[in-house]
Amino acid sequence: MNARRLIPTAAVATATVLGLTALSACSSSSAADKNGDGKLNVTASFYPMQYLAQEIGGDHVSVDTLTKPGVEPHDLELSPKQTASLGESDFILYLKGIQPAVDDAIGQSGVKNTVDAAELTKLEKHGTGVGHDHGHDHEDEEHSEEGEAGADPHIWLDPVKYAEVAEGVGKAMEKADPDHAAAYKKNTKALVKKLDALNTKFEDGLKDTRTKTFITTHSAFGYLAERYGLDQEGIAGVDPESDPSPARIKELQDIAEKDDVSTVFFETLASDKTAKTLATDANLKTDVLDPLEGITDKSKGDDYVGVMESNLAALEKALGAK
Repeated sequence: MNARRLIPTAAVATATVLGLTALSACSSSSAADKNGDGKLNVTASFYPMQYLAQEIGGDHVSVDTLTKPGVEPHDLELSPKQTASLGESDFILYLKGIQPAVDDAIGQSGVKNTVDAAELTKLEKHGTGVGHDHGHDHEDEEHSEEGEAGADPHIWLDPVKYAEVAEGVGKAMEKADPDHAAAYKKNTKALVKKLDALNTKFEDGLKDTRTKTFITTHSAFGYLAERYGLDQEGIAGVDPESDPSPARIKELQDIAEKDDVSTVFFETLASDKTAKTLATDANLKTDVLDPLEGITDKSKGDDYVGVMESNLAALEKALGAK
């Protein structure tokens, strides 16, 4: 098993099954459970989907996530029992292309109210370098193992796209549980307003910087880079498991010198070894840029907005915001 998997799969499966089997069956008039507490039983694939479900659902949902804190979502595996338990959910929210095992299990679940966040906004292709070309071909740019035809699934790292997804999820919850449609509509509006404010903070914070280039281990920030006029240079591609070639490392050293890069970013759920090696060789600093695939005690923030604000502060510092 990959070292990035910080919690045994069996523990994840057990916790998930316990959470899901405690949920009751749905009624004929609404997906929400009317035999118990009247809540819509939601299963979210990983943290960005969990956050949407909790913010939009509020008091009217009971949310369980398949990916527990500390588990790298890309590495998640599901047991047959855990896969079977998905069928007990009233509503499943996932993002196709991030977790192949989850995609397969959801397809077999038979749950009527299943929402793929990737269908609620437009996905794009991103690779190791996003924003400009330094005269080299990035062979992995359109050959990610994630998503169809190399589509980059990291849409939640762009507050604008994430807000689009939130609106779609809100509408889906209204349809699944019409008894609480007004609450879902109200909560969705509040969440979109919060994400709009976050977008404004990023626009203001990154509009005037010394450099526009940042280097990161995992090329998860393509949407963010395009949104705010930045240039992402990834050590690995969109797939966090891929290893950089010696040629790519040399290219990054040249880019760092040419574009006045000060910092190499690494993420909380992955090894920082490659980032620190590159930083040492190029005489650069290191810092955390969190792809927000999960919240742990190492996260610099308690929730999505808090971690994104920490990411903004890190980018402002590294890029020399004025």
